[in-house]
Amino acid sequence: MKKTLPFLLCLFFSLAAFGQAAADGIALIPQPVSVEKEAGSFTLPAKSVVLYGGDQPEIAGIASMLCSHLSTATGYSVSPKAGGSGSGGTIQLLLLPQEDKLLGQEGYRLAVGKKRVTISANRPAGLFYGVQTLRQLFPPAIESKDKVLQRSWTIPAVRITDYPRFAWRGLMFDVVRHFFTKEQVKQFIDEMVKYKYNLLHLHLTDDEGWRLEIKALPRLTEVGAWNVKKVGRFGYFSPPAPDEPRNYGGFFTHQDIRELVQYARERYVDILPEIETPGHSLAAIASYPELSCTPGAEKYRVRSGEEIMVWPESGHFYGLVDNTLCPANDKVYPFLDKVFTEVAQLFPFPYIHMGGDETARNFWETSPAIRELMQKEKLKDLNEVQSYFVKRVEKIIESKGKKLIGWDEILEGGLAPNAAVMSWRGVKGGIEAARMGHEVVMSPTTYVYLDYMQSDSAIEPPVYATLRLKKSYEFDPVPEGVDPKWIKGGQANLWTEQVYNMRHLQYMVWPRAFAVAECVWSPKESRNWGDFVRRVEKHFERNDAARIKYAPSLYDPTIRASRDASGQLLVDMENEVDGLTLHYSFDYSFPDPFYPEYTASIPVPKDASVMRIISCRNGKPIGRMITIPVTELQKRADRGKK
Repeated sequence: MKKTLPFLLCLFFSLAAFGQAAADGIALIPQPVSVEKEAGSFTLPAKSVVLYGGDQPEIAGIASMLCSHLSTATGYSVSPKAGGSGSGGTIQLLLLPQEDKLLGQEGYRLAVGKKRVTISANRPAGLFYGVQTLRQLFPPAIESKDKVLQRSWTIPAVRITDYPRFAWRGLMFDVVRHFFTKEQVKQFIDEMVKYKYNLLHLHLTDDEGWRLEIKALPRLTEVGAWNVKKVGRFGYFSPPAPDEPRNYGGFFTHQDIRELVQYARERYVDILPEIETPGHSLAAIASYPELSCTPGAEKYRVRSGEEIMVWPESGHFYGLVDNTLCPANDKVYPFLDKVFTEVAQLFPFPYIHMGGDETARNFWETSPAIRELMQKEKLKDLNEVQSYFVKRVEKIIESKGKKLIGWDEILEGGLAPNAAVMSWRGVKGGIEAARMGHEVVMSPTTYVYLDYMQSDSAIEPPVYATLRLKKSYEFDPVPEGVDPKWIKGGQANLWTEQVYNMRHLQYMVWPRAFAVAECVWSPKESRNWGDFVRRVEKHFERNDAARIKYAPSLYDPTIRASRDASGQLLVDMENEVDGLTLHYSFDYSFPDPFYPEYTASIPVPKDASVMRIISCRNGKPIGRMITIPVTELQKRADRGKK
């Protein structure tokens, strides 16, 4: 009890400070551990100084980034200054002379007074995160890339103590399905660090392309980096004709990666490279067909979005082509050794992701080479065949001084001795790995898959599932009954099959990545959905100023259909946030706040063919106009009966 009481008192005062900050309109994401509002405010003068230690080049870089950011929107002269002291209008970045154990490696204290702002931390990373919080205290227009005239750049006086809940706070960026350039990846890094993410997982290889130069294997980028450009719904494209040009794609050179690694390091981001094996490897096989055990592999081509796998409702998927590296093929392992040699040299992060998910094994089932391997190694089933492969890959990766991490399928057939697991098919795999004493990163589809639809399928770009903002905000990387010491943290994933450009990428990431950022940084006890919505709306203003796109889906209702005992088709709707009213029509007209308001189940008129819905706040439309065919409502009602 003696140890528990101080914790409870600290928690009580932290939550009280949080509530006071919320009442005073401070809108920070992720929510800090403690925010204490004080009297007064700080106004940035037209000439300001950012002070830092004189012999600290790392902190000089942080100071320069802050000066650049503040100067751009304000047009003020904000300059860094090494050492010394400053007068009014000074911002000081201070490394603490004695270790503050509460702050750890990434925590900070931020004190805003009437004349001075001080950010203090044990390490430069903490100063960097304190700077991100300071940015959010300024008006949203501070995010503008152009000078904003006639503004008062004032922030509230506060005292903030903050540190992360988890060390691994990741976002995965799939640059394979559609290639994104080095500059676009830098832009992604700039946007993620504002919310204290510190891990960029780059998905670099898949069926649609090989995006990393491997000098020892030039055909991986000469052949594997290019496919036929298709536009429409990914996975439903027509097979490319032989004469269609294969000129859509690209790859990162060694120099590109070095530049990205350095750029990320300056912003306290590690980059985790993923080389997908043994499945999702069509780009590698199209480049080097000898890596397959399937006859005819020399005719394979890099996928352009046409169907190559079948996903029956039974869940037993299978491949139409063999897109796997063959575990029984002795040429595969020297190939991977060459790949991981160069990957390890390029990426200083201590982990390499080997993929391991969604291996279509129907070709293995009929392969003489696989049967021979099973007899030789006494492998009883195809799970153990994949486990055999994973264990050999682990030895290769460990020989490069790195540690293997893979998707949770690497548990099947027996987990490699030292492997870490990224749990994506819910949290079950992560729980199993943690109980076995393996490191785990939680990344479940149920909470953090940013490629999923965010609102009703009637208006969202079509994908196979929906993930609402409120569900993302419920993410907790530590499942009940699991020892937290094995949970390194959490990560949101953005697969880009249906993401063709940066604007749509932003739409898919924000605001759900706001939610995940808070789940992996902030104390679980401080989570409050209503206040989070308030802060999200303030950050929409910041995104507007920065010209960063986001999804307004939190204003859209969830729409359900059913039938009563007489067979009458009924529609029910549910808001994600409070304070909204829903208005509808069935006559093809466009509803507004003066149309009928949803209060209970709505019977669909017999001859109606279209329903339109708009959400409103305070008598004004705020959501998007949703148009949904009655035939779609009928399908939903029929599915609900099964």
